[in-house]
Amino acid sequence: MRLSRKRLAATLSVVSNSALVVLKLLVGLLSGSVSVLAEAVHSANDLIASVIALVSIRIAERPPDQEHPYGHGKVEGISAAVESALIVGAAVWIVVEAVRKIVKQQPVEHLGWGAAVMGVSVILNTLVSRYLFRVAREEDSPALEADAHHLATDVYTSLGVAAGLVLVWVTEWHIVDPLVAIGVALLILRIGLSLTVKSLHHLMDARLPASDISRIENILNGETRIHSWHNLRTRKSGNTRHIDLHIVFRNDATLLEAHEVADELEKRIARELAPAQVVIHVDPYDPEKASPAEHAERGA
Repeated sequence: MRLSRKRLAATLSVVSNSALVVLKLLVGLLSGSVSVLAEAVHSANDLIASVIALVSIRIAERPPDQEHPYGHGKVEGISAAVESALIVGAAVWIVVEAVRKIVKQQPVEHLGWGAAVMGVSVILNTLVSRYLFRVAREEDSPALEADAHHLATDVYTSLGVAAGLVLVWVTEWHIVDPLVAIGVALLILRIGLSLTVKSLHHLMDARLPASDISRIENILNGETRIHSWHNLRTRKSGNTRHIDLHIVFRNDATLLEAHEVADELEKRIARELAPAQVVIHVDPYDPEKASPAEHAERGA
């Protein structure tokens, strides 16, 4: 069976992270560098996140069923939240290991190998993360976006570790290694907390971005066959947008006319924000209940 773009991207992330975990772990154990070992843990964290993203994407692509009439898209938001928690956990572990290294004051060896593996990590993760960001943007995938952020943080931290190893080699100040590891951890922690807030925002059914709301409003305000509209509600599940609202017709409109206009508007909005599910409720015009602040009122 042919893989979708999202599943292909997630699979590529799993493969690249697996290779980096093995490479960094071997060099970290050989050199005794806590910053390289911290990077190995970071990549292991990325690998777990990539596997979670791959599984969640497979589930999210399942069509709606009797138990899940709105589809399975929410699993991508759950995946992003779990991945964010893993980032935070990795940052805490790195700090603990760095402090232990400072207390024991163990020297770092084979600095060249450590710097080399960091260079490989930077190149590989730069290429893969850019690809994941592009697919995540084009496919509107929260899980892939979180995975891409994982790899992007690995690029920055690998650069920091490489710089630290070079500094140790030049100055022989071995304490630089765990201090760089702590700096790496703080950067990872900041990104992890940011992703956590974003994933929770998605899971709490926050409304669509202002740009999407504006596109919906433009369609409704340009429809001359309705009197007004109100009660617009929006949310997102995976990459699918869910939209419902009420439209108001003049009282001499027929049921057939109202149905045809509502059906047409549902299709137009769904095309504009695809993939989207749109439900429109039809209301008769009641001057006693009409509000002066009602959206797009035609002044009847």
